[in-house]
Amino acid sequence: MNCLFCRIIAGEIPSAKVYEDEYVLAFRDIDPQAPVHVLVIPKKHADSVLDAEPEMLVRMTEAAKKIASDEGLAEKGFRLVINTGEEGGQSVKHLHMHLLGGRSMQWPPG
Repeated sequence: MNCLFCRIIAGEIPSAKVYEDEYVLAFRDIDPQAPVHVLVIPKKHADSVLDAEPEMLVRMTEAAKKIASDEGLAEKGFRLVINTGEEGGQSVKHLHMHLLGGRSMQWPPG
């Protein structure tokens, strides 16, 4: 298994888990870009959002809402980002959502 996130799901690589259910795993990013930076991934592999089943995105979003609430971000706001492809900034070829918060977010992102 070459996929980094599949190896994390399998427990071969440790992670700082913040949420897990039957379909989704979420853990803290090792290179955080905000005070709260959590990666939300489906347990079933999909290379990107282009390969995702709609239910994957629903479950990831529901998990992100719960995590945002648990992390105290629901009142002030947060950002959800899904990078897709090389030019879109996707560095791991496993669908994942970045949950970022705990500071003011700027647009365009920088």
